[in-house]
Amino acid sequence: MFETFKSYKLSAFVEFDHFFEVYTKNNHLLWESYRNKTIPKNELVRLRFQLTLDELGITGIDAVVMNSHYLHVMPDQNKLNSGAAELLQYLKQKSYQIAIITNGFKEVQYRKIETSGLKSFISGIYISEVVQLAKPEPGIFEYAVKSSNAPKVKSIMIGDDWEVDVLGAVVYGIDAVYFNKSGTNNEMKAINTGHKNRNVYEINQLINLRYLF
Repeated sequence: MFETFKSYKLSAFVEFDHFFEVYTKNNHLLWESYRNKTIPKNELVRLRFQLTLDELGITGIDAVVMNSHYLHVMPDQNKLNSGAAELLQYLKQKSYQIAIITNGFKEVQYRKIETSGLKSFISGIYISEVVQLAKPEPGIFEYAVKSSNAPKVKSIMIGDDWEVDVLGAVVYGIDAVYFNKSGTNNEMKAINTGHKNRNVYEINQLINLRYLF
């Protein structure tokens, strides 16, 4: 996002942190509408920038073109979360099968896997736009588990969105780990979600997942 901000010389109008705050608010609400199938993809990608520009009083920028630029540069940002590479190497050595379930757009997700250097660790990538099901719908979790030929009782979801990733997984009926990047607890802890027979844990460092596997 900062690369897009710089390319459009928006610092003449607003500080980046404020721009990102307004964008994040609009983007979150629009993604919720998209998941609920009340707006189509083309409206999501247009409105998230158009509403942000309008709110900030910035004119003369084509929101659709700006979004295209953003999606083009996004996959090139390949800095990983701390401990991600080490964790994946550890899981691979233990012969765990790792797949990705994402609501992101297909034109971005495949490139992100390539540029991040993670492709060799991933056995499958299930994109809501392709599957025609989106997290937190149980169907996309079921599709991923069955397509991976994985036993449901031995599958676990790891994600950084409480509602979409974690609650989506436990409603489907598999265990989950909440990667809370803003958390301060440096150890893994169990969470009671009220769903019987489902284990849910919280971490704020990926490498702590080794204690589960």
